[in-house]
Amino acid sequence: MDRLQAMQVFTRVVDTNSFSRAADTLNLPRASVTTIIQNLEAHLNVRLLQRTTRRLNLTPDGAAYYERCVRILADIEEAEGSFSNNGKGPHGKLRVDMPGAIGRLIVMPQLCDFHTRYPDIELMMGFGDKPVDLIQEGVDCVIRVGTLQDSSLVARRIGVFQGVTVAAPQYLERHGIPETIDDLQDHTAVNYFSSRTGRVMDMDFVVDDKTVEVKMRGMIAVNDAEAYLSCGLKGVGIIQVPRFMALPHLRAGELIEVLPQWNPLPMPISAVYPHNRHLSPKVRVFVDWAAELFERCPLLQGQKDAEDRCLPTSTASPKVVRHGTPEVAGTEDVVA
Repeated sequence: MDRLQAMQVFTRVVDTNSFSRAADTLNLPRASVTTIIQNLEAHLNVRLLQRTTRRLNLTPDGAAYYERCVRILADIEEAEGSFSNNGKGPHGKLRVDMPGAIGRLIVMPQLCDFHTRYPDIELMMGFGDKPVDLIQEGVDCVIRVGTLQDSSLVARRIGVFQGVTVAAPQYLERHGIPETIDDLQDHTAVNYFSSRTGRVMDMDFVVDDKTVEVKMRGMIAVNDAEAYLSCGLKGVGIIQVPRFMALPHLRAGELIEVLPQWNPLPMPISAVYPHNRHLSPKVRVFVDWAAELFERCPLLQGQKDAEDRCLPTSTASPKVVRHGTPEVAGTEDVVA
């Protein structure tokens, strides 16, 4: 029996609470995962898992063994990563997930640089705004915008989105330009509702260092970022989007900024990963690389006046992150 593989399989079964999901994330047949666990229990002469039709539960012996396996596997990965100067740098598959706008406009154009630095890392990239269960889905790291929801995760802040309130010229021609926040009560918004809670996100503004939330009338509510921006561009209503994503459309005259004297609340951008005793070398280098990428662009650090640098190369409709839509983010290198 390969005891190291058995430890890896066992911890993945526990983390995903499923033989099938563990098999999928490890690229093994489900029957092989079942056999490995049975052989491991026979080798240790203890029962590690209590199986029911709905879930798996660790036995006391299983819980103790799991904690030791996690430490041993982390030590092994750290030891292997320490030999990066001897020709064996961070390697293996790395699963990451991020909003489509960040992926398409910021990360994807620079991927050649990442692979030049770390040629032995195989990236598996997912795009979306919905919450991701890192453990259950076998994801190593996510980039999210907003407020940390899961205290079991670590969030490192890598940037800030400064929002902007905008509308299409044809909308403003029909309804006029709002001059004050109170004027918004006579206007229509494109509303965005949370994929996680179903709650419609109010617009917000920073007024005299305080956050003012505004509930606006809306003819349509969406939970897809691309649809949200598209509705704004078509003149359906007023929207709030990150300035970085709106800027090409502002430059092209497809959107016009309204209420520029009151900015939306800045949105922190964070790289989020599980709270393990040791951070995997491949996750560490990806997070460091992403932080460096964001640091190079003032617009991604919330600097409104730095609009001539780091612009998207296309004015095609990007998939943006609506205010409050991302479900995971936080502060630098701390567990909330």
